[in-house]
Amino acid sequence: MGRRPSRCYRYQKNKPYIKSRYCRGVPDSKIRIYDVGAKKAAVDLFPFVAHMVCDEKQQISSEALEAARVAINKHLTKTIGKDGYHIRMRAHPFHILRANKMLSCAGADRLSSGMRHSYGKPIGVAARVSIGQVLISVRAKDANGEHVIEALRRGKFKFAGRQKILKSTKWGFTKFNREDYVMKRKNGELSADGNIVKVNNYHGPLEQSPLF
Repeated sequence: MGRRPSRCYRYQKNKPYIKSRYCRGVPDSKIRIYDVGAKKAAVDLFPFVAHMVCDEKQQISSEALEAARVAINKHLTKTIGKDGYHIRMRAHPFHILRANKMLSCAGADRLSSGMRHSYGKPIGVAARVSIGQVLISVRAKDANGEHVIEALRRGKFKFAGRQKILKSTKWGFTKFNREDYVMKRKNGELSADGNIVKVNNYHGPLEQSPLF
């Protein structure tokens, strides 16, 4: 018996059911890489960021997340080049999907017609997502914004339901608006810390402060 179609597990019906010491033997998630591309690129290098936002309360299987990641990565590698973007998968599949295995040999219909609402064995994992939750974020240079949006559009086809693609007003993966970011970087309130930014809290010796 193969995997059931994802339409069987599209909606959040039951409570979250995660891997634990009581629930063992769970198959590994299909998605293992959550950051793709130039993930070590400095925060100042990629100001443009776009998000794919979920518009439904549903479950997204790890297979679908991996398929979307591959589709987006392939398009951006072709158009921008592998060092021109950073994809971050924001939904993580922790919820376990179960199926009650039934006999599938000849004459199985007489042997087991099965129970309703039966408790099954783990067959995969899915992410439980809500309305307005960000599924995928991509940062790049401003000149490549159109390619990023097209890549996210192609990634949408791997998911059930509706998703929106939004251009962010923030600088990269930081929480600061573009104007604030530029101003605070000039003032010395923010300092680059790899692919994120660090807020200077002015603790410590006075002579080391940029305001001194």
